[in-house]
Amino acid sequence: MAGAIASRMSFSSLKRKQPKTFIVRIITMDADMEFNCEVKWKGKDLFDLVCRTLGLRETWFFGLQYTIKDTIAWLKMDKKVLDHDVPKDEPVTFHFLAKFYPENVEEELVQEITQHLFFLQVKKQILDEKIYCPPEASVLLASYAVQAKYGDYDASVHKRGFLAEEELLPKRVINLYQMTPEMWEERITAWYAEHRGRTRDEAEMEYLKIAQDTEMYGVNYFLIRNKKGTELLLGVDALGLHIYDPENRLTPKTSFPWNEIRNISYSDKEFTIKPLDKKIDVFKFNSSKLRVNKLILQLCIGNHDLFMRRRKSDSLEVQQMKSQAREEKARKQMERQRLAREKQMREEAERTRDELERRLLQLKEEAQMANDALMRSEETADLLAEKAQITEEEAKLLAQKAADAEQEMQRIKATAIRSEEEKRLMEQKVLETEMLALKMAEESERRAKEAEQLKQDLQEARESERRAKQKLLEITSKTTYTQAAATTSSSVPPVDVPSFSMLSDSLPYDFKDTDMKRLSMEIEKEKVEYMEKSRHLQEQLNELKTEIESLKLKERETAMDIMHENAGSKQNTIKKLTLQSTQCRVAFFEEL
Repeated sequence: MAGAIASRMSFSSLKRKQPKTFIVRIITMDADMEFNCEVKWKGKDLFDLVCRTLGLRETWFFGLQYTIKDTIAWLKMDKKVLDHDVPKDEPVTFHFLAKFYPENVEEELVQEITQHLFFLQVKKQILDEKIYCPPEASVLLASYAVQAKYGDYDASVHKRGFLAEEELLPKRVINLYQMTPEMWEERITAWYAEHRGRTRDEAEMEYLKIAQDTEMYGVNYFLIRNKKGTELLLGVDALGLHIYDPENRLTPKTSFPWNEIRNISYSDKEFTIKPLDKKIDVFKFNSSKLRVNKLILQLCIGNHDLFMRRRKSDSLEVQQMKSQAREEKARKQMERQRLAREKQMREEAERTRDELERRLLQLKEEAQMANDALMRSEETADLLAEKAQITEEEAKLLAQKAADAEQEMQRIKATAIRSEEEKRLMEQKVLETEMLALKMAEESERRAKEAEQLKQDLQEARESERRAKQKLLEITSKTTYTQAAATTSSSVPPVDVPSFSMLSDSLPYDFKDTDMKRLSMEIEKEKVEYMEKSRHLQEQLNELKTEIESLKLKERETAMDIMHENAGSKQNTIKKLTLQSTQCRVAFFEEL
């Protein structure tokens, strides 16, 4: 009895010790994941678990997003997950998304997984038209997206219609032109073919480098009112705060970089911005909801921190990540070069083999032709021999006839003809017989000459046959040598790709100084090439714009299309706006 009671007590204590859990579903741009979370977990516990699962180290760009009454919100790291205003029905759903955007994707995004998640998110925003992208740039971005998905273009594999099921262009761009899906695919494929040799991460980086220059990239928009009650849009991004007309999200009316802002705060729906220069009065604006103010403050604090962090030396963790990324990039580059060399060697071996096979086929054809000529020579020789035999027999027959005619003439001469008439007739007959005998003798002589000529022809034919046999023997010996060479070439097994450890004698994993210097020189060279490519790219974009301009349906142009035509570049616009003093810009904002 005591044992049973102790057992029940032990089971009850175990049951009490087991933590309560709930199911969380995390939706990333790539996949969905589910986790069992403890009730006591804070936002940081869940966020760290997701990052570890993804292998993500550049965590400062991302967050867990959810929606409250049509307003987006982000999970707070220091607050319990279930204390957030989220639906408590399991699974509790969050979206793992980029919360902050880099100023320069090429310099700041280190890990491939970070780059890939940004690529998928920015691509979706462009296709959903949350980021405005001009038509010509949309085609170029689509070509890089195809390169990232399909690899190098291969005409035998990527046949017409292979992009029919792909969503590559915003619907606004498709509707703006009188172009069929086949015409769009043709233009995308033309640029896709030029990206040969780029890996997935390189194609995705090129996509992001183009996308980051669009006006709406990385900007979060909020509807606000200034002191006068004028409706405006507040844009928060990596560079600062921007004020827009609600009808124009492309070109800001004024901007305040983060380095000009000292403090940001809010009270209820009123937001207060304190400039760095204490002589300048603070400026305020009102938002529609308290939740929006909380979101604006989160984004302002996060973007400001990253802005200041970029202008300091990298932390030890970032330095290590960048160092590892450089080493990995160098290793991959060397691996690609090695594979390219092996591919080139294989292609050369295949070309040599094809050439030998072609030569072998040619020699076989020559041997067949020589064999046919030999057979024809033998047939001709047999025919000539048969004809010479027939001619010789005819000559013998004619000679016999001539001999018979001579005997007949002798018999006629010996025969006495009594009458004169018979004598005359006999003389005439003798004369005719002599003429016939003469003709027969001439014919016999001619046939004898013809037989002699045929014998000479037969001798020449046999000489030709001997030469043909000699040539056939020579060709046969060449064919045997070529077959042996082709067999040796085709039987060489393909070179196995050695593992990286095989190169350890000449190149340790931590690269030598000479290798790093060479890599630095290559990076400098790549920069120069990039500038040249950028110029070439702009020319191509202008050509495409000119080419499809005639197919544009003017009546389908949106207000944003028209505004983009008149807008300058993103960087130049912000630079011009910030040339004025902060005080002038604050006054301008309050007078809007």
